[in-house]
Amino acid sequence: MSRWDGIEAFVEVVRLGTFAAAARRLQVSNSHVSRQVAQLEQQLGLPLLYRTTRQIRLTDAGESYYARCRTLLDGFRDAESTLQERQNRPHGVLRLSSATTFGERFIAPLVNDFLCLHPQLEMRLHLTNRQVDIIDEGYDIAIRMGTLQDSSLVARRLGERREFVVAAPDYFSRVSQPHALAELAHHRCLVGTRELWRFDVEGVHRDVRVHGTWQANSGSALLDAALKGLGLAQLPDYYVAPYLARGELLSVLDAFQCRDTGVWAVMPQHRQHAPKVRQFVDFLVEHLPVRLAEATAGSPP
Repeated sequence: MSRWDGIEAFVEVVRLGTFAAAARRLQVSNSHVSRQVAQLEQQLGLPLLYRTTRQIRLTDAGESYYARCRTLLDGFRDAESTLQERQNRPHGVLRLSSATTFGERFIAPLVNDFLCLHPQLEMRLHLTNRQVDIIDEGYDIAIRMGTLQDSSLVARRLGERREFVVAAPDYFSRVSQPHALAELAHHRCLVGTRELWRFDVEGVHRDVRVHGTWQANSGSALLDAALKGLGLAQLPDYYVAPYLARGELLSVLDAFQCRDTGVWAVMPQHRQHAPKVRQFVDFLVEHLPVRLAEATAGSPP
């Protein structure tokens, strides 16, 4: 028998007052606990407990031994608890990628909030409108929007996102509003990072290639161009909602609006359970929808 087993049994008997309670705590039989304590006394060459049919009392030697062993056992359990806590606590470097404007407006503030809670964590936030290769480029998480392509990556939905085809009233004062997707070919389309606009036609996803004389890789620049009447743009709700509410933009082709354009956290399978990844994604799931809701209901940025 390990002397440590006997010490643990002895401390629990004294702490809980009976062999039966100690046995339940240690998940062993009463006889096993009694045998461990007896063997410990034999190894020490001293009685530690007075046993009667009604109670258990410490001997003088047992009282002194218990005081020291209780401290030792509590310290051991504290050490185990500390190691377990560290194992479950986010640590190391978290590498994250997001689209530039969305990342600046929504992801970066939440990253900073998370770091305030976990200052031991290091963060590498990379903002780019290029779709990164998560595995080859060494990212833990990428924030993606829209309809996800099939892949071996793990994805968690972080929030809702709807896209609107919009233009200023001034633009529609010069041309008629489109009512069918084919009519987009006759309009000036403001092109962002995607030349394919996303729609649903009777429940079937459809991409429509658009053309125009204006193109930029900035959602904010795209919004400004639409507000100034330069053409049609397809933009997410958090860009256009306040302007739609005030009539500064008008939405068209709503019947074909794509329904599966959420915000996602995408990560490699082998990293999804790491504390830094799992807890940060949980944090985004909790807080990002609130930020998106505020953006679609509040004032323009």
